[in-house]
Amino acid sequence: MSGDNGATDPKAAARKRVLMTIFVTVLIDLIGFSIIFPLFPAMLEYYLAKEPDGSLFHRLVAWLGEVSGDDAYLPVLFGGVLGSLYSALQFLCAPFWGSLSDRKGRRPILLLTITGIALSYVLWFFSGSFAILIAARLLGGLMSGNISVATAAVADSTTPENRSRGMAVIGIAFGIGFTFGPAIGGTLSQINLLDFAPGLEAWGVNPFSTAALGAFLLSVFNLFLVVRRFPETLIDRATGATQRTINVLKLFAPKAIPGVNRTNLMYFVFFFAFSGMEFTLVFLAADRFGFGPLDNAWMFVFVGFTMAFVQGGIVRRMVPRVGEKKMALAGILLTLPGFLITGLAGSTGTLYLGLAFLASGGALVTPCLGALVSLYAPVERQGEVLGVFRSLGALARAVGPILACLAYWRFGAETPYIAGAVLLVIPLALGAGLPAVAKPEK
Repeated sequence: MSGDNGATDPKAAARKRVLMTIFVTVLIDLIGFSIIFPLFPAMLEYYLAKEPDGSLFHRLVAWLGEVSGDDAYLPVLFGGVLGSLYSALQFLCAPFWGSLSDRKGRRPILLLTITGIALSYVLWFFSGSFAILIAARLLGGLMSGNISVATAAVADSTTPENRSRGMAVIGIAFGIGFTFGPAIGGTLSQINLLDFAPGLEAWGVNPFSTAALGAFLLSVFNLFLVVRRFPETLIDRATGATQRTINVLKLFAPKAIPGVNRTNLMYFVFFFAFSGMEFTLVFLAADRFGFGPLDNAWMFVFVGFTMAFVQGGIVRRMVPRVGEKKMALAGILLTLPGFLITGLAGSTGTLYLGLAFLASGGALVTPCLGALVSLYAPVERQGEVLGVFRSLGALARAVGPILACLAYWRFGAETPYIAGAVLLVIPLALGAGLPAVAKPEK
């Protein structure tokens, strides 16, 4: 009966359409973000050969070589810097876009940012010089804070009782996007447009332009989808308008909202440790078990599908009974042994056991903390508060991988994993003191 009602209820159908559009938006955003990951080593070689000696690029590479202490690690640190640049801009801009969407509406801000992301891929397509590549990453990072707007749209479109189910949609998109983005990038990189039209090199077309073209076409599809199927989800833009600001520094002042600051800090510490694990995992697998690119691809497919299964099958069913706080703490408790099992693994079977704990724990933590911070925040400040929340996750992804890599190379493969397990004690302690979520008035 419920399925029939859902099929005939216009409001339920509209909510499903909004959530599906948000899912596609976040999925495409994450595919575009991660599609470049497998290209970093080849990009380093390409620009080393193309850029003149003494250029900013060569000075950057020389400095990274000194930091890494080993040329074998140089491509990874190079990729980490480019990835961190993108995430650092997300950190700065997510609260801006979220707060602006509180004032102007979710739909126009999504249209603006998706257009900006598409243009960043156009720049990447013509990035025959390193300066244009950096400009493309800057533009993409500035616009990619739109995930905070998508998260706020989920909050607009769900009731407090099913908020975690809605946030799980974003979590599933993250897992699938990070799984298939690198695979798509690696596949498209096998097609070099210069093999078919060498004259395009004069326009800045390069061996990685096909990957950029793929990301651009996905963004255009996303833009078309939002135009056609995404209605405005923010009903009352006037409420509380005098309290809002688009000043990024003011947005990061501690919130006088019970539970928000504590949840934000939990999210930052958790993803600081988790992102460091994600970035060093391929080195651990290669050094200890001799994993190659195909082995790594299967490893990330396992992680991505485990996260999608947990978020789609467990979070959606269990949170209404257990509550977001308990589920988030359970996720952290699962992740903690996952760090230790993975970091100390002596066989591929043990490695995959650790990854199962990590993926399952991360799948519980992400949507539940996102739902909690949304439930704590008043309706008129959803974009602002969720923008800060997502922004802190981006900051964690900006600094966590680089520090984890440095610890890996300087102190041994186990170090970032043992340190990550120790760090998880902090969000566990913080979570124990979270206030109860106010129940909606009937």
